[in-house]
Amino acid sequence: MERFISFCKWLLDQGADGLAVFGTTSEGNSMSPDERIELLDTLIAAGVPPEKLMPGTGACALTDSAKLAAHAAGKGCGGVLMLPPFYYKDVNDEGIFAFVSEVIQRVGSGDLRIYLYHIPPIAQVSFNPDLIERLINAYAKTVVGIKDSSGKWANTEMLLKQFPGFGVFVGSESFLLDTLRGGGSGCISATANVNAAAIKNLFLNWRSAGAEDLQQQIARIRKTIEAYPLIASLKFTIAHFFNDPAWRQVRPPLRMFPEQQQQKLLAELAQLNFSVSFSSSSMDR
Repeated sequence: MERFISFCKWLLDQGADGLAVFGTTSEGNSMSPDERIELLDTLIAAGVPPEKLMPGTGACALTDSAKLAAHAAGKGCGGVLMLPPFYYKDVNDEGIFAFVSEVIQRVGSGDLRIYLYHIPPIAQVSFNPDLIERLINAYAKTVVGIKDSSGKWANTEMLLKQFPGFGVFVGSESFLLDTLRGGGSGCISATANVNAAAIKNLFLNWRSAGAEDLQQQIARIRKTIEAYPLIASLKFTIAHFFNDPAWRQVRPPLRMFPEQQQQKLLAELAQLNFSVSFSSSSMDR
């Protein structure tokens, strides 16, 4: 628990504007709702501002998603990151709309802010443009944004053009500069867990003459790490640079990063002059 708190505070110290806890990289869907609620409460009690938190409420069961969303809204979280129900694959827009609508009705709070989580490579169930438009029209003050982890710039570009004013976050910093130029809000990225400071630097300086170079630098880091099993490689990277082997652990069915690939990844990162340092001083804030 202390490791998790310390890491979250470190990310904020590195420049992250918020934390999308219990998403894909943090293996949120390998946790029970009660585990996520306990961790969220612990983070807030430890001094992490709730308005900087966007906990994942992904769940196949409507009751679980509503429970998680209600708890987050009650704690004052800045928003929740909501997957579509992802077990049944041949559902239509009507079914997904009904799921999101029922969650909103059950929570019944004007403080709830939902960011849709579009990640078809994993969920295989999508928030398509017609569905997004319908949700915005029905719940303009509640459904306020989306994380687009389609991995396709054409999809992010479409969202930016079709839904001006909607909070569009791209799921990979490889598209961050184009997203900001298109009026997007930023990125919610797995590799921000190890490269937040450099990503924030581009976010602050995207209008500068050197923005293209900054974009290329963070894209190279992303490309290097995502060439391997992403969650396992990220946790190995954290374990290595923080000198804390416990970070290598993942929950089944995921497996730890293979030893035969570890030195190869570290060598590739060294070629990019990548490094990260960690101080436990953030625990004392």
